[in-house]
Amino acid sequence: MVLQDSRRRGLVALVGRPNVGKSTLFNRLTGRRQAIVTSVPGTTRDLLEGGVEWQGCEFTLFDTGGVLGASEDPMRDFVAERMRKIADAVDVLVLVVDGREGVLPADEELAQELRTRGVPVIVAVNKTDDYRARDRITEFHRFGFTPVLEIAAEHGQGLGELLEEIVVRLPAAVSVSRQVEDGSDAVPEIRMAIVGRPNVGKSSLLNRLLGEERALVDSAPGTTRDTVEDVLRWHHRKLRVIDTAGIRRPGRVVKGGKLEMVSVVRARHAMAKADVAVVVVDASQGVGRRDASIAGEVEAAGCSVVITANKWDLVKNKGSEFVKEFDRQARDALKFLDYAPIVHLSALTGERIGVLLTRIDEVGLARRREVGTGELNRLLERATGRQSPSGARKGSIKVRYAVQSGVAPPTFTLFTSQGARLHFSYERYLRKQLREAFGFIGTPIRLKVRGRE
Repeated sequence: MVLQDSRRRGLVALVGRPNVGKSTLFNRLTGRRQAIVTSVPGTTRDLLEGGVEWQGCEFTLFDTGGVLGASEDPMRDFVAERMRKIADAVDVLVLVVDGREGVLPADEELAQELRTRGVPVIVAVNKTDDYRARDRITEFHRFGFTPVLEIAAEHGQGLGELLEEIVVRLPAAVSVSRQVEDGSDAVPEIRMAIVGRPNVGKSSLLNRLLGEERALVDSAPGTTRDTVEDVLRWHHRKLRVIDTAGIRRPGRVVKGGKLEMVSVVRARHAMAKADVAVVVVDASQGVGRRDASIAGEVEAAGCSVVITANKWDLVKNKGSEFVKEFDRQARDALKFLDYAPIVHLSALTGERIGVLLTRIDEVGLARRREVGTGELNRLLERATGRQSPSGARKGSIKVRYAVQSGVAPPTFTLFTSQGARLHFSYERYLRKQLREAFGFIGTPIRLKVRGRE
């Protein structure tokens, strides 16, 4: 976790009451739309993290949830307590306030608490592009922090000056280096998305993998809203772990309003960028239709897959027959993922977390595997010799040769007589032969067909 790695990077946190623009500022400074931005106070709950580079220095920026002030959010106290822990661990705090509203009691309360932390505080007066803020800037000097800067996060105004003030206060700021320090970065990073329906334990799994409470965990479905991202180093491998919001049925998502719809869009965007999707299901409930629907989205996105049966501590005493029946039902519900390994684990106790990481590593490497053309065509000759090609239309078909035309996921182009398309059942047969011969565990295989006279 980056909080324990301050020798390499400076650490900066954005703090403030709800709805002052912290998430907009976070997205601007990190250069990506990771934090969800809405007018609903308390939208950000999870601790978001992103890298920032400025004038040859780099630091890690955290976006904390809005704290203090009136709130009906049941997670408010958890968000506030975690903000306090972050404030004690970082090098610089940026107190974000709303220039249009001026100083409110919640701002005063937070400023008073920050004065006890012994950490440099920069006051960023946001929304100063609004004429209503111009006469209120001086109010914020009463906090006693220096400097007090005028910014407009939504339009990118004043951010250069803010970055300069941050960098000069970073004792741990380091020059950006593209060199590989220990050889571990020579291996491509594996992007891993944790996906599933609400309340199956995705955030608990993220926290267990990272060894700390990066995502809020609660029994209420829908606690996670943002996609939470962090880097895990394991056995000289670099895994970028992404926890996503639970994906409910479309009708329920619409009823959940704009905030939930944005969360689900972000979850699907994370799938599209991921190398490996860890599809989490609840072992105590089995695999249902919603689980299968989400798994289908993952497969369509081209992700490699590890099926993860969480909460195994609740069912492991039911005996070996239960295990066999669970796996049989899971395979029956997820027939299109017959190539994906199943891992039984407990995020709560940490049991078999090592097995999951091993499978993720195997699957992540398999999706980048390349096969030589000669070896590929020898396999193709054996496969077509055992079972003659069948096409989508009647008539004789001959597969003349094949080449691997892509990786991640593995993609093969087959040259057939007159470009005839293969029957879907024969394509399934060829995929199975390729997977067994070359170890494409957990990864979809794409087949393309071209003509060759």
